[in-house]
Amino acid sequence: MEAHNIRAALADLPFLTITSATTSEDVMASVRQFTSFNQCMLGVTHFSGLTPWERHPDGDELLYVLDGEIDVTILTDAGRVLTTVSVGSVSVVPRGLWHRQEPRPSVTLLFATPSATTEVSWADDPRRE
Repeated sequence: MEAHNIRAALADLPFLTITSATTSEDVMASVRQFTSFNQCMLGVTHFSGLTPWERHPDGDELLYVLDGEIDVTILTDAGRVLTTVSVGSVSVVPRGLWHRQEPRPSVTLLFATPSATTEVSWADDPRRE
């Protein structure tokens, strides 16, 4: 068992500004992975900009806001659901649902995301691709 220092991990972590030109390599360079947890990657990141839609067919995603605030939009059968997650709050995105995040204006997150598969889309509504 090992303890992980979140402040130290964030100290030298590059800040990511997300655009439609952001690559998966850019994203991974701005993530500090601590360990795996129940088939999830546990890590931290800090960024600004609207993320593409993503979904994780193999599990839920946990988001804990360390600094800032983030709007999380989830696409459900009933429509779009918007949740604002403030500093010190946690949110869980259910398995298999398309979702995206928009920091206000930036956010620092501790997250646990399924590592087996992630689908990504920049479409207006990826359910109709």
